[in-house]
Amino acid sequence: MKQWMKKLVDQLDMDWGSAPHNKDSKGKDGPSLSEDRATLLFILDVLNKNLFEVQNHSVRKVRAKLDTVAKELMTLEGAELEDALFRFRQFFSSYRIDETTYVQNTFDDFKRIIWDFADNLGDEVAAEATSEGQVNASLAQLREAVESNSIEDLRAKSREFIDFYLKHQTSSNERRSKRMESVKKSLSTVKKQLMEANRTMRSDHLTGAHNRKSFDEQVKRYIQINQLDHDPVTMLLFDIDFFKKINDAYGHDIGDFVLQQCVRLLQESFSREVDFVARLGGEEFAVILPGCDTKAAIKMVDECMAKIRKEVFVHGNLEIRFTVSLGIAQLEAGENPDGWYKRVDEALYTSKQTGRNKYTVANPPGIKRVA
Repeated sequence: MKQWMKKLVDQLDMDWGSAPHNKDSKGKDGPSLSEDRATLLFILDVLNKNLFEVQNHSVRKVRAKLDTVAKELMTLEGAELEDALFRFRQFFSSYRIDETTYVQNTFDDFKRIIWDFADNLGDEVAAEATSEGQVNASLAQLREAVESNSIEDLRAKSREFIDFYLKHQTSSNERRSKRMESVKKSLSTVKKQLMEANRTMRSDHLTGAHNRKSFDEQVKRYIQINQLDHDPVTMLLFDIDFFKKINDAYGHDIGDFVLQQCVRLLQESFSREVDFVARLGGEEFAVILPGCDTKAAIKMVDECMAKIRKEVFVHGNLEIRFTVSLGIAQLEAGENPDGWYKRVDEALYTSKQTGRNKYTVANPPGIKRVA
């Protein structure tokens, strides 16, 4: 089995008991996996890690469906596999339609707010134009009275103009006040929509941690800062051990509860104002520690892992425990985001391959770890 396929299988943490097996070059028994199936599993895993709530398709139910499909890819053959793939195509088509509809409706709602705002301004501009026309007409009559050399006409037209102008100003001020109130309300609504959209785009809906998009942006920002001040910054990559077995044993509701508790513990352990905690997808989390070199990061990691190990998570009648594996990588001079993440990911993979419930410090760039 190729290395990327083996890594994928290890990351999925699935029960491969009923899957076809073969032996690798070292004689170890493992699941038989073609490149076609491995590619499909990889796509499913990426989709699973980037789900968001859609009407008629909750994240929990979609995740359960994708897990079922992944197992079917490993256990079924022939006509049964064809039937499973057909059912998944139907499900995915329905999901994509609902997902597209949800995004479009959200966009339409936002457009409607902007259009209402523009319409309100347009109405006010038209009202002002009409009123200004009436003022100009009254002013023209006053000028005619001045030219007529009639004191009575001038007195009458002056009174008419003054009364009309005062009424116009009062009406204009009332409209302006109402318009400003309307504008403030519209701007407040738009601001809330934008803030909510920004928060949603950068937060994980389930745990409240930063999401992958926010993480990618933050990594680039920390690298730029490091190039200026050269202060150390360290990245941690966490993975909940055997998380899919928790889902299989207790259900996705409990799985979601475990993810939320994991984020809570990470935020408590890395609680400095500058610490950055993100959920990258599934059961994988990242923490960025500005101002920390590897030695300081290890001290914080030891305390965090000890806290997780002794914690008992109570949910209803259940008492749940879990552990985490992780990689640690301090940013090196001249390192780019992909290189930094790859090193910490390889360190995490080493932790999972060598027993889990432990951490591994990444090798410096350009140095490969020999198995």
